[in-house]
Amino acid sequence: MENCMDEKVRKETKEILSKYKKTKDYLIMILEEVQSKFGYIPKVSQLEISEYLDIPVAEIYGVVTFYSRFTTKPKGKYNVSVCLGTACFVKGSKEILARAKQKLGIEEGETTKDGKFSLDSTRCVGACGLAPVFTINNEVYGKATVKKLDEVIDEYMKKD
Repeated sequence: MENCMDEKVRKETKEILSKYKKTKDYLIMILEEVQSKFGYIPKVSQLEISEYLDIPVAEIYGVVTFYSRFTTKPKGKYNVSVCLGTACFVKGSKEILARAKQKLGIEEGETTKDGKFSLDSTRCVGACGLAPVFTINNEVYGKATVKKLDEVIDEYMKKD
């Protein structure tokens, strides 16, 4: 039995699909729009895309899991991402990531039980001159320290 949320996702995915021609060439653009809409790519959306573009759902899943910008799991309202690129790594980002795990009580790829925070690492955000760097959503925090991470996360915890 399909629940109301699945039906809502199905309807909104169909609205997104209606903007595109039924050709595989648009798969990445469709996935980007679905990800933007829901914060992740739900299974229901993958099934709808498969049917619309007439390609196997396994192929869609393969694309979704290949590109790190896509995810099949809902992210938290605030997505914390620590850069582990070379410049950031040598300047201490490993310690910042360890502190983020401890402070939020989650591992990479997980979301807090309240849905407020998720945690990821990335290979490079292109801000090497500010290393080490972490981001929360699209906000970049450079010259980061464990203390700075604590202060910023504490501010986000006060929101809402």
